Amino acid sequence: WAVRVRGGPAEAARLAAAYGYISLGQIGSLENYYHFHHSKTFKRSTLSSRGPHNFLRMDPKVDWLQQQEVKRRVKRQVRGDPHALPFNDPVWPNMWYLHCSDKSSRCRSEMNVLAAWQRGYTGKNVVVTILDDGIERNHPDLLQNYDPLASYDVNGNDHDPTPRYDASNENKHGTRCAGEVAAAANNSYCIVGIAYNARIGGIRMLDGDVTDVVEAKSLGIRPDYIDIYSASWGPDDDGKTVDGPGLLAKQAFEHGIKKGRRGLGSIFVWASGNGGREGDYCSCDG
Repeated sequence: WAVRVRGGPAEAARLAAAYGYISLGQIGSLENYYHFHHSKTFKRSTLSSRGPHNFLRMDPKVDWLQQQEVKRRVKRQVRGDPHALPFNDPVWPNMWYLHCSDKSSRCRSEMNVLAAWQRGYTGKNVVVTILDDGIERNHPDLLQNYDPLASYDVNGNDHDPTPRYDASNENKHGTRCAGEVAAAANNSYCIVGIAYNARIGGIRMLDGDVTDVVEAKSLGIRPDYIDIYSASWGPDDDGKTVDGPGLLAKQAFEHGIKKGRRGLGSIFVWASGNGGREGDYCSCDG
C-alpha cells in the first residue's frame, strides 16, 4: 500500500502499527508518502473493498492511500539473430561502433566517442546508477568504479545490490548495463565502458513485483548524490501495450527534475526498447 500521512515518519510508523501494517519507510524522496505492507491484503478482486485499509482510510491523519498493482516490466537489450552462434569475445578491438573510422555503410561511428575522450570527457566525477535486477559489485570490470552510495536493494530492502543467482541466470541484465556505462579501462579485462571513469552503482528493483511504489522508490534514491539514473526496461514492446509511470513514479520524476543533482535536476536515461520488429512505438511507454 502507498499511503500519504501527515505528521512525519514517526506518525506513519504509529499508524501502521495501529492498523496491523508494517511501515517500510518513505517512498524514495516523496515527502509524506509511505510504503505500508499488510500480510493479509487480498490481491485486487471483489474482496479488495474490505479489510483493515478501510479503517486506515478513515483516520484523520491519512490523506490518501492506494493498493499497489504489480506492473509488467521487461528488460531491454539487443536481440540477436536466434540462429546465430553466441560468440562471446567483447574486447576493445571488436568494439568497432566506438572506434571505427571507416565511413562505409558497414562500419560507422557517429557518436564521436574517441574525440570526446581525448577532450577529457570520460565520466570523471559523474555518478551513475543502474535501475535493474542488480549489479555484481565485485565484478572485476566494475569493482574499480563501484559506488556503494549510489546503490540500494529495493527488492530486499537493504544496501547490497548483488543479483539473485539461480539456474536460469536471468539476473545478469543489470551487470551488463553497468559494464556498458562504466567498465574500467586498461585493466586487461573484458570491455571499456562508454564513461570508464564514472562512478557506478546499482538499484536492484526489477527482481520481484514491480509496482508504482517500487518504481518511485528507485527513482528517488539519493537524488542529491546520484547524477544519472539509467533504466533499460519498460512495458512489453509487443506493439499493443500502452503503459507508463503511475502517480508516485511521476511525482518522483518531477521531484528529481526540479530538485535533484543539487538543484540542477536529475538526469533520467531510458531505453526506447526493442519493439521495431513488432511495429511498436516508444511513445506508448508513457
